[in-house]
Order: sequence, then structure tokens, then C-alpha cells
Amino acid sequence: MTSLGGAASSGMVDWNLAVATATRLVRPGPEVSRDEARAIVAELRRHAKASEEHVRAYTRMATDSDHDTPVLVVDRPGWVKANVAGFREVLRPLLDKMNERRGSGPGPAMLGAVGGKVTGVELGMLLSFLSSRVLGQYETFAPATRDLPAAPNAGGRLLLVAPNIVHVERELDVEPHDFRLWVCLHEETHRTQFTAVPWLRDHLEGEIQSFLEETEVDPSTFLERVREAAQSLAGGRPEGEEDDGGRSLVELVQTPAQRDILARLTAVMSLLEGHADYVMDGVGPAVVPSVEEIREKFQQRRQKGASRLDLALRKLLGLDAKLRQYRDGEKFVRAVVDEVGMDGFNRVWTSPNTLPTKAEIAKPADWVARVHNKSDGAHEAP
Repeated sequence: MTSLGGAASSGMVDWNLAVATATRLVRPGPEVSRDEARAIVAELRRHAKASEEHVRAYTRMATDSDHDTPVLVVDRPGWVKANVAGFREVLRPLLDKMNERRGSGPGPAMLGAVGGKVTGVELGMLLSFLSSRVLGQYETFAPATRDLPAAPNAGGRLLLVAPNIVHVERELDVEPHDFRLWVCLHEETHRTQFTAVPWLRDHLEGEIQSFLEETEVDPSTFLERVREAAQSLAGGRPEGEEDDGGRSLVELVQTPAQRDILARLTAVMSLLEGHADYVMDGVGPAVVPSVEEIREKFQQRRQKGASRLDLALRKLLGLDAKLRQYRDGEKFVRAVVDEVGMDGFNRVWTSPNTLPTKAEIAKPADWVARVHNKSDGAHEAP
């Protein structure tokens, strides 16, 4: 794998070992013949291309060809490699800072090397778990390489995880062609968000880096969070033990400034996920004949009670929060579009100042009042 960080960052986490571990532990995908696999990949590419026109017409968001990004149909190890590259890039400043705190000399260096390998293994365990659950993702931060092409100016690429899409369509017993297009509509919406709003990537990266700069945590505390997650994955919690309300990995020791940043990031992610859900269901009836059946079965799967281990991991990794983001964000988008129309909603993409706050996600009328300068009693034609 191409080296993306200096020795300091590599010392805290052995990224190559994380990839190797995840690749070794990743679950095999559903059984398909070689010809079937080729046909599935080709169809996903066609659906992704068709989704561009559907999504852009429905959202009225114009994309800039200079910021256009590639669509990559990947397997589970391919998803792991892309995300490790992204994590490595985003976490490099924090890991450099923790490496400086660790001190110098042969003792700390040896402990760091050992700790980096341990953390690499444990991170790989987590990624192997997640790699079988993600249908698609707009990966934003990994720099362009031969294996991870990206737009020359903006970075980013859309990942469609073919084995997982096939696994879920079979599990739900839905029409495969319809389900694949439905998934592509959701993921293409994310791609459109970033290609039509060029400042969005830099804004998110800036918020994340501000959060990390505020992090005052020693290396052992940070690594312990990763180990907690890995122990949960390995069944470390006794079956009868109650959920202790433990914190997710993103909830490191937070300063007041970090809590403010996290609230803004939560609002943005709710907007992006809710917008994608709103668009996929809005476009769906015109192009996906069985969209109602797919949505009903998918929602049941999303909300279905999972095993204790799965629930513990979802909490630790913040996946329970992601489910709330889909729900709350979709309600926000729907309420705003109902009030001011799609063009009125699209003012959300004007600048970071027009993004909704976490409070406004819960109260869309407050965003409308702030951005459109209108009270609840005044109405603007869509």
C-alpha cells in the first residue's frame, strides 16, 4: 500500500497491518459465479451512471465537471483499503501529536512499535466487521493513488460494495435490479452533494481537524478506546452483562469547543444522510417499480433488533447515531421542501453559514425562519 504518512503517524498505528488483518478476517461474500460477478459489476456501473441524471434532475443541483469524481465498484477488502487510506490521512495530525507526547528513546520507541502493531490488528478487526455491512460510501479524504483514483481538484470517490449489495438483496428477497438502482440513487446523492458543493469537503475536513486539534488525550487512552471496540468484537463482554452506556469512539475526552464542533458535524451528517434518503425515495417511484416493497423491508432490517454483540458494537462505533441521522435528517429535508420547495431547500448549500444547526435539524421551521427571513406564519411559494 502506498505510504501516506510519516514515521510518526505510522508508529502509533501500523496501517499496513490493519489492512492485512482486516483482509484476512473479512467474511466471504455471497456465492456467485465469475460471469455473475462480472454482470453485477457492469450493472452497478450502469445504474450509477443513470442515477446521475435522475438525482441531478430531482435535486436541481448542478455539478462542476472539474470536481467530478469516479465510481468504484469494490469488494470488501477494497472498501477496507480505501477507508484505511482515509483514516490515515485524517488522523495523521492527532497521531503526530500523540507520538510527540510519547517521548523519545529506545524504551518509548519499542513500546510504540509494539503498540502500533497491536492497534493495527485491533483496527483491522473492526474494519473487517464493518466491511460486510456497508452497501456504498462516498469516501472523501483518501488522496488519489493508482488504486484509488479521484478528481484532480477535489479528491473523493464513490464506492459501491458489490458483495454486500448482493447479500442484502438476497436477504430481503427483493428484485435485484430494482434494489441495485435504489442503492445507487442514495449513494449518487452523496456524490452529487460533494461535486455540486465544492466547499463542502474542505468544510468537513476543517471541522474534523479542529476537533482533533482540541483533543488532549494521551496515547494510552486513545488506544484503549480501540481496544474496547475490539474486545466487544471478540465477545469480551459477558452475555448477561448490562449495557453500561459506554461512549462511542468519537466521544474522546471532549472540551467545550469539541462538543460544539461535534454538534455541527452531527447536524451536517444528518443533513447529508437525510437528503440522500429523501432523494432516493423521491426518485424511486418513477424508476424503481418495487420501491415501496424495498423501502419497507429495508427499514425493517435497519430497525430490527440485532444480537447483543452487534448492538454493543453499534453503540461503540457510533452506528446507532447514524441510524438517527437518517431518520432526523430525512424529516428535516421533507419539512423544508414542503415549506419552501426544492429551490428554497437548496439554499442550504450556499455556504457553511446556511447549514442547519443540530437544533434546527430537530426544528426545521427555525432554519426556514433564519435562512429565508420568514416566520412560521409567512409562506413562500415553492
